[in-house]
Amino acid sequence: MLLITCPWCGPRDDNEFHYGGEAHIARPLKASELSDAEWAEYLFLKQNAKGPFTERWSHSAGCRRWFNVVRNTATDEIIEVYPMGELPKSAEGIKAYETNWRRESAAQKNAKAGASDK
Repeated sequence: MLLITCPWCGPRDDNEFHYGGEAHIARPLKASELSDAEWAEYLFLKQNAKGPFTERWSHSAGCRRWFNVVRNTATDEIIEVYPMGELPKSAEGIKAYETNWRRESAAQKNAKAGASDK
């Protein structure tokens, strides 16, 4: 059993939560400008890290809100829980965020370029 601390409801059994995949992935705003390979990279290629990893979770059986978690995928240790829109603050969380290979992907660059057009 995994005990996850919802930022709004407190510690709960993992059965109350829904896993949402990697955290901090920006959807490309100009998807039509991506090549098929770049779009496939965004849709299908996922990081499969062993160790600290940033993830999205939803408290689906509780407040139904989304939040981010830094979890060690090898031990299931929850290192940090933090709200959506924020970045991790722990040293392990910051390292997991910074080493994410998606930082330089075409989809991430497209999302950043689209955001700067507004």
